Amino acid sequence: MKLQMNRFWDTESQISVPPKLALILSILGLLGIGWIAFLWKLGSVGLVDETEPLFAEAARQMVVTGDWITPYFNQETRFDKPPLIYWLMAIAYQIFGVNEWAVRLPSALSAIALMGIVFFTLLYFTVPHPAIPSELKESERWQNIPRKAWFCAGLGGAIAALNFQTIAWGRIGVSDMLLSACMGIALLAFFWGYATSQPLQNTENQFKNSLPSTVLTADAWYVIFYSFIALAILAKGPVGIVLPGLIIGAFAIYLGQVKELWREIKPLRGILIITTIALPWYILVILANGQTYIDTFFGYHNFERFTQVVNNHSGTWYFYFLVLLAGFSPWSIYLPISIARLRFWKCSRWRNQPRTNHLGLFALFWLGGIFIFFTVAVTKLPSYILPALPAAAILVSLFWSEESFKLDRDRKPNRFSLFVGVSVIGNLILFLLMATAILSVPQIIDQDPAMPEFPRILTNSGLIERGALVLMTTALVGLILVLKRQWRWIMAVNLAGFVAFFMLAVMPVYFIFDSERQLPIRQLAEIIEQVKQPEQEVVMVAFEKPSLVFYSHQRIKFFRRSNNAREYLQQLSAKNSNRLPFLVLGYPDKIKGLEIPNPEAYQLIAKRGNYWLLEMPQQLFLPDGTGRKDEG
Repeated sequence: MKLQMNRFWDTESQISVPPKLALILSILGLLGIGWIAFLWKLGSVGLVDETEPLFAEAARQMVVTGDWITPYFNQETRFDKPPLIYWLMAIAYQIFGVNEWAVRLPSALSAIALMGIVFFTLLYFTVPHPAIPSELKESERWQNIPRKAWFCAGLGGAIAALNFQTIAWGRIGVSDMLLSACMGIALLAFFWGYATSQPLQNTENQFKNSLPSTVLTADAWYVIFYSFIALAILAKGPVGIVLPGLIIGAFAIYLGQVKELWREIKPLRGILIITTIALPWYILVILANGQTYIDTFFGYHNFERFTQVVNNHSGTWYFYFLVLLAGFSPWSIYLPISIARLRFWKCSRWRNQPRTNHLGLFALFWLGGIFIFFTVAVTKLPSYILPALPAAAILVSLFWSEESFKLDRDRKPNRFSLFVGVSVIGNLILFLLMATAILSVPQIIDQDPAMPEFPRILTNSGLIERGALVLMTTALVGLILVLKRQWRWIMAVNLAGFVAFFMLAVMPVYFIFDSERQLPIRQLAEIIEQVKQPEQEVVMVAFEKPSLVFYSHQRIKFFRRSNNAREYLQQLSAKNSNRLPFLVLGYPDKIKGLEIPNPEAYQLIAKRGNYWLLEMPQQLFLPDGTGRKDEG
């Protein structure tokens, strides 16, 4: 029997390099992926209106005022999100200065940390691991990790990072990626505790503990789980505990382990950890702001977002199907077969397996729990599904590692099942559809009044054709591999094509977008900071551009409608006729909506992009102001 098992072990093809070197190379590879996806040119473009500057400025105000309890934006309280993202940005400001790189660094590091724990979880729990003889030393156990595990872990880490949605939110200074990382690390820490609390035992006495032992005990992993739940609450609020609770609860019910897990995770200890970390800030902010904070944060930004449409962010029941298909591209096409291979409907089969084999099932409950929760929620945004993507990466990587294992084991490298073949063809078709969609962008792109020349510049840049060419080449190479039945290289082609598309097409377009849409605002913000006098009022009449506040370091009064701005300026002029001239910023048509018929009555200070910056005497807004025509 022992000889037979050793032969089976040989067919697994252990990694041929020393384990320490393999680990070092893996870490360097992960850091390389993380650098390309999240750190490369991270601070080379300005903050993107309308959300990112809200976070950046609230964090800057914490540094300026020293108030780390109540977030402020534009001299008003901002209760949309808890403080963890502001704290991390503020710390980055103090280390690296106030700049775009520091704003986005917490999100980038969060994405890299999440990628890392996905990698190490898959390395440890890729199933089925062959049994390892019990007489081996610990170092020898790690040396005998099969190539399949390294492949699965590397693929899973890469997929967790290299998808459109994770890259988008990992490169922007908002709280979504921080929440995804805190929740993802918490859930994977739970699984480590869950799996290692019941070591896998082989039926043969000479083969025990088929996995190397972990550095941490199950209890320690559960402490990490609770700690990151608390951080998730500080990152986004109650959803940080509600979603993990629903996921783990459903998982335990399915496996019939509710009572066992309840005793094992020691919930009273967890409550103590969570309240110790998360509760103090909530108490302090409520003491400082009272019922206003409770109504705004818990009422409006949590309960109302779940029960009704907020800020016109509605969507159909299949909204997140489309988000997952596009945002998790090009891997999303493999999700159906990755889920189906689990045979989750065979409950008894899963209940009879050791816990170390449950990673795929746990990832399914993770993905499904978040997907269903936000599908039920009335307010819908693409970023809401972001915390589910690590689970999707785990599912796809487990599927591909299993298929590769079958090819090695059966010695039939050219044979894939029909369903796998259909998924591969679907993957190639998805690349072609993406290329076609990109070629159509100039015709379907909405003309933003903030960047009217963008469609023309984008068309003339040649980047549209370059991006489509990269995607079509990827599909062509994949088709050649399919025809030659070299299935195992499909994922490598996907990774290479995605990275090339991101570096050669997406980032250059991003720079054009920044120069056309955001650069004029930054330039005008510098001018405002130079010319504005103390107590002088600055009004923006157009779309709200919070980046103007961040870059000018000034309070800006925003109005979307010209008549509302006119009424506000009239009220200020009536209260104080000696007020300094107003600085007014907006589109030309919005400026005309202020109904000042004599252009000579105000001074044009600067034009940038499609914006005018003007100085308007307050007398223009009095009933007999000199800027009005004499009707006599």
